[in-house]
Amino acid sequence: MLRDELIPSDELRRIDESVRTNWPTGSAIEFEEAIEFHESLPPESAFATVLESADRPLLQPRAGVPLLEDQIELLQHLHASGGADLLPTTIDSYTRDNEYEKAAEGLAEARETGEATLNGFPAVNHGVEGCRELIRAIDAPVEVRHGTPDARLLAAITFAGGFQSFEGGPISYNIPYTKEHDLAETIEHWQFVDRLAGAYTERGVRINREPFGPLTGTLVPPAIAIAVMLLEGQLAATQGVRSLTLGYGQVGNLVQDVAALRSLRSLGEEYLPDEVTVTTVFHEWMGGFPPDEARANGVIGLGGATAAIARPDKVITKSPQEFQGVPTKEANAAGLRTTRQLIDMMIEQDVRLDGVERERELIEAATRDLIEAVEAAGDGDVAQGTITAFESGALDVPFAPSDSAQGAVLPARDDDGRVRIFEFGDLAVSDEIKEIHRNRLDARAETEGRDQSFRMVADDVDAISDGRLIGRPTEGD
Repeated sequence: MLRDELIPSDELRRIDESVRTNWPTGSAIEFEEAIEFHESLPPESAFATVLESADRPLLQPRAGVPLLEDQIELLQHLHASGGADLLPTTIDSYTRDNEYEKAAEGLAEARETGEATLNGFPAVNHGVEGCRELIRAIDAPVEVRHGTPDARLLAAITFAGGFQSFEGGPISYNIPYTKEHDLAETIEHWQFVDRLAGAYTERGVRINREPFGPLTGTLVPPAIAIAVMLLEGQLAATQGVRSLTLGYGQVGNLVQDVAALRSLRSLGEEYLPDEVTVTTVFHEWMGGFPPDEARANGVIGLGGATAAIARPDKVITKSPQEFQGVPTKEANAAGLRTTRQLIDMMIEQDVRLDGVERERELIEAATRDLIEAVEAAGDGDVAQGTITAFESGALDVPFAPSDSAQGAVLPARDDDGRVRIFEFGDLAVSDEIKEIHRNRLDARAETEGRDQSFRMVADDVDAISDGRLIGRPTEGD
């Protein structure tokens, strides 16, 4: 039975040897030689060290194209013209689905045509040496960002290729991303990823791990997001990960976002072992963006202001072309500069917001309820508790496609624009917390002269892309 236990070294080697046979480039992985390559890299490539020593929020965009030379050019542009402190390599969707043959076909077509025929960088197909060429060419730390339920081969190749940060986790890259992947199997696969990161860490190469905080990216109640971060952090720590960046996705209400980011840091430091260095990452708005670039810059600006007040260690930025899909490198760099301008103007100001501590208390109480429910469900074992809690609905994520989750929780904004829970399903939070959420939604319904209904949920999902925060009914609705 799956348990939250350290994978023994001989089992790690056995799994590693098996995983490498999944695609020919896996044969180039040599652990001892990979350690030597990491040790040869300059200090500015050490992701964990750069992140953990920063005295201001560092900025990182999303970016990935299929060709190696184009990826290098793109990252150099974002670093030089956008001022990115940390850089990404976003992986293509075929690789995320472990369809390496299709990724190979797309890469061959891209080489032939010069077009971006894949929506990211196929790191498995480029192999260890291709990854190393990328790392050598960039004068900043680079992270693998993807969305892969089974990321074992991707991790093995990119770790050997010189990457020192790896996004994702067994819950955050299952429940929001895929329908049919079994949660127990995904946890087992990610135990290998984290154990491999731990093996590098034991040899002095600290691999930073970053669970994906936004989850479905659509009005996720902060307590749910934070609970998932703590669970994935605990699972990673068991396998030897010592640098953890816990994530949170912006919901758009300034007070609630600041409260959530402060809760994320304090609960991370409380629930994770002392030997783990906890950092935080704030994802600018992950929902729909306005089509107008000027309005989109307003959304980005609010994210920058939130980061300046809450001071996470890292901010994942957005571009004014989010509505169109993949932005140009110029637009991506512009989003970085917009965020940096807001942070640099505001970070020296002593901005105090009424209500942050009250909101923080509410978030932390709900988060503790969820963690306690997981612990009880697994009789103290995080892996088993997570599986059982999702099966029962004690832990849930709104709008999740996964068959491993109930998907019964529905969020809506209250009269102040804070995300509350409209439908709880079987979510394991106290009656007192449920009553607070219902009362806040009742107040909104009274303001708008309508009953609480699913229409409020649907209106809120589209509100920011329509130029508002709360999906208020308009005249004629």
